[in-house]
Amino acid sequence: MTRSMTGYGKAAGDYKGDAVSVEISTVNHRYLDCSCRLPGAWLALEPVVRDVVKDKLSRGKVNVCVMRRRGPASERGILFDAGAAGRYVKACAELQEMLGLSGQLSLDTLVGLDGVFYQEDLEGNPDEARALLEQLVAEAADSLNAMRCAEGEALAREIAGYVEELRQTLARIEERLPALNQLHDERLRARIADLASEATVAEERVALEIALLAEKGDVTEEVVRFKTHLDHALELLASPKPMGRELNFLAQELQREVNTLGVKVRDTDVTREVLRMKSDIEKIREQVQNIE
Repeated sequence: MTRSMTGYGKAAGDYKGDAVSVEISTVNHRYLDCSCRLPGAWLALEPVVRDVVKDKLSRGKVNVCVMRRRGPASERGILFDAGAAGRYVKACAELQEMLGLSGQLSLDTLVGLDGVFYQEDLEGNPDEARALLEQLVAEAADSLNAMRCAEGEALAREIAGYVEELRQTLARIEERLPALNQLHDERLRARIADLASEATVAEERVALEIALLAEKGDVTEEVVRFKTHLDHALELLASPKPMGRELNFLAQELQREVNTLGVKVRDTDVTREVLRMKSDIEKIREQVQNIE
């Protein structure tokens, strides 16, 4: 199934009364490049996130953001550090004596100082956090892939439309070829006659000229290869495996065959069709950049 390189997925869950959410976004990239942002207490679980992403995605610039918001049902208690509070009081008294100031450190001010009051950190069993994170990352990745598949199918239909246009354009060129081949044959015969009339021209020269002229006007191989490339493109679009890179290479081959066709066939009508084909191939190349 064709999948787009861009997408977004999200999943949410609960951990000890806290709301946990995972967001994953992707953009085009040649390889799999994963960047993770996790809560401080879960930084050690980053390899877990990367492993899940690797199982779900083959390539792309991937950004994973894990957020944990404390909820009203959080199991963490409120604790205070009596030692820290005592050190604040002692330091305040020393400062008063040093500067000759009066006044007292009030409780309202003391409780607002850093480190006096803090919330208990109950992470519990690390396997629970690991299991939840694996689940949420997998769900977010599945949501992401669903979006990518939907966009990819739209891209596949668009590319298939361009492939059909190329096939129709090539058919019009093939209709023109018999008349062009006849004209080319007449020119070839005239050239042979001219060479034969020149007594000083060696037979090897005549044979070489004939071979070059015959090859220059023959586009049979280019037409056959072009049709084969078009069939291959449709096969790739229907394939379940990632095909973006191969489609890109195939578009380059299509471009090469069209260029050769335009050089070999010097005809105004064919040139017009060749330009149309080049435009369609360029559109294909633009679209396949966003396919996995």
